[in-house]
Amino acid sequence: MQTSSFNSAKTVVASASTSEKVQKASSYLLPLILIVSLFFMWGMANNLNDILIKQFKKTFELTDFQSGLVQSAFYMGYFLFAIPASLVMRKFNYKAGIIIGLLLYATGAFLFFPAANLGSYGFFLFALFVIASGLAFLETAANPYVSVLGTPETSTFRLNMAQSFNPIGCVTGILVGQHFIFSGVEYTKEQMAKMSPEALNAYYSAESHAVQMPYLVIGMVILAFAFAIAITKFPTVKDEEDAEKTSAKGTLVHIFGKRHFRQAVLAQFFYVGAQVCIWSYLIRYIQGTVPGTPEKIAANFLTISLLVFTTGRFVGTALLKKIKGHNLLGIYAVINVVLLLIGVLLPGNIGVWALVATSFFMSIMYPTIFSLGIRDLGQHTKLAASVLVMSIIGGAVLTMIMGAVSDVAGISNSLFVPLLCFVFIAFYALRGYKEKSESDTECSAY
Repeated sequence: MQTSSFNSAKTVVASASTSEKVQKASSYLLPLILIVSLFFMWGMANNLNDILIKQFKKTFELTDFQSGLVQSAFYMGYFLFAIPASLVMRKFNYKAGIIIGLLLYATGAFLFFPAANLGSYGFFLFALFVIASGLAFLETAANPYVSVLGTPETSTFRLNMAQSFNPIGCVTGILVGQHFIFSGVEYTKEQMAKMSPEALNAYYSAESHAVQMPYLVIGMVILAFAFAIAITKFPTVKDEEDAEKTSAKGTLVHIFGKRHFRQAVLAQFFYVGAQVCIWSYLIRYIQGTVPGTPEKIAANFLTISLLVFTTGRFVGTALLKKIKGHNLLGIYAVINVVLLLIGVLLPGNIGVWALVATSFFMSIMYPTIFSLGIRDLGQHTKLAASVLVMSIIGGAVLTMIMGAVSDVAGISNSLFVPLLCFVFIAFYALRGYKEKSESDTECSAY
C-alpha cells in the first residue's frame, strides 16, 4: 500500500511538472512570435535603402558619393544608439528597449512624408537616421532575448528560426521598393536638358513623393506592432549581467582587453561595410556596365541576390555541423575576394553574376563573426553584443568611400573597397579570432 501510494504521488508530481512546463511554453509562444517578427522588419528597412540610393540619385541628381550618404546616415544611427540601447535594457528590461525601438522606427518612417513635401535630401537622411536608431534598440534586444525566451535546449533552434526571417524581410524590402517606389521613368541627361523647368520640377516632385505612401504604411504597421507588444505580457528572464555589479565602464575595459573581441569588432566593421557596398551599388554597377538596363530590371538582381543569401544561410548552417566556423568563414571570404576580382576585371554580365554570387558566401559571416567575438565573455556578453552592433558603422563609412572611388575611378574599380574588406575577414578567420595565448582551439558559429 505504501509503495502504491508513493508511486501515485510520483505520478501526480510528474503530471504537475509536465503541466507546468506546457503552460510555461504556451506563455512564451505569442511573445516569441512577436519578437521573431522584428527580424523581418529590420531586414526590410535595411534593404529598402538599396532602392532609396538609386531613387534619390535620380530625384536629386546626386553623385555616387552623395547617394552613398543614405547608408552613412542609416548606419550612424546604429553606431550612436547601440550602447544607449544596452544601457536602457540594463536599467529596465528587454520589452522596454523593444518598444522604444519600434516607436523610433515608426517616427522615422512618418518623417518621410514631410521630407517628400519639402523635397529635402537632408530631411530624408535625418528620417533614415531616426529609423536606424530604432533598429539599434531592436537588434540589441531581440537577439539575446529570443535565445532566453524558452528552454535552453531549444535556444539554438529559436535563434536560427528568428534569423531566417531577416533575409525574407530583405527580399520584401526590395520588392516593395521595386514595385511601389520605382516609377520606371528614366530620362537621359540629353532628354532632361530639353525639358522645360516646369516639366523637370514636376518629374523631380513625382519621384520624391513616390516614397511617401510605402513609408506611411510601414510606419502604421510598426506602430501596430508596438501596441501589440505593449499589451502582451512578456515573461521575465534572468540575465547574467543584471545580477553582476561591474559598471559599464569596467565591462568595456574588460572586453576591449580581449584580442579576439577587438579583432571581431574590426571584422564585423569590414563585413557589414562589404555587404552594404555590394548591395547598395549593385543597381548602379548593372546600369553602368550593362548600358540600357532599366532600373526595375536591375532591381531584380537585388532580389536574386537576397534569395541567394537566404539559400546560403541554410546551406551554411548545415555545413557548420561538419566544418569549424572560422574555417568556413575563411573559405567563404577567399571565394568572395575572387568573385569581386572578376567583377573588377570582367565588367558586364559576367561581373554582375559574380556580384550576385557573393551573397551566397556572405550569408554566414555576420553570425559567425558575432559568435566568435562574444565567446567566453560571460556576464559581459550583453554590452559586448551592443559594441558589435555598433560596428555596423562600417556600412556607413565604407559605402561613402566606395562612392567616392566610383566617382573618380569608375564603378567597376570601386569594387576594390569590398574586396579589401574580405581580405581582412580572411585574415580574421585564420588568426584574428584567437587570443594570443590560446592554441588552435576552434569555435563554431551558432
